[in-house]
Amino acid sequence: MSENNFEMVGIVYIKATFNNTIAHLTDLAGSTITIVSGGEVTKQSRLKANPTIAMFVAKKIAEKAKELGIRQVFVRVRGKGGKLAPSPGPGANAAIKSLEREGIKILNITDVTPVPRGGPKVKGGKRGRRV
Repeated sequence: MSENNFEMVGIVYIKATFNNTIAHLTDLAGSTITIVSGGEVTKQSRLKANPTIAMFVAKKIAEKAKELGIRQVFVRVRGKGGKLAPSPGPGANAAIKSLEREGIKILNITDVTPVPRGGPKVKGGKRGRRV
């Protein structure tokens, strides 16, 4: 492979909850390159999980990736997880679309939200909580 055809590959972890959107760019070895959250983009706390703010978060990640020569990324999306909301928050799709628009080629999108399998007994007894 010639030197000028070589493109670096990275991994973008997007944690999209209903309170915030955090994007984390690493190389394939797992070394952190940059982390951007919704709080860095907006002053209003209520807007951190907004899809518009998630677009700006992804745009900052894409700028840093291009600066370092990363043109292709794997995307790992994560929601709250556990007994809480299993699906990612409202900013996940907007962030992925924004990465694509910025010229970053997405190789794979994986949902890595932790899902409980068994685990401790749920509170409430045999018949559940009675009011």
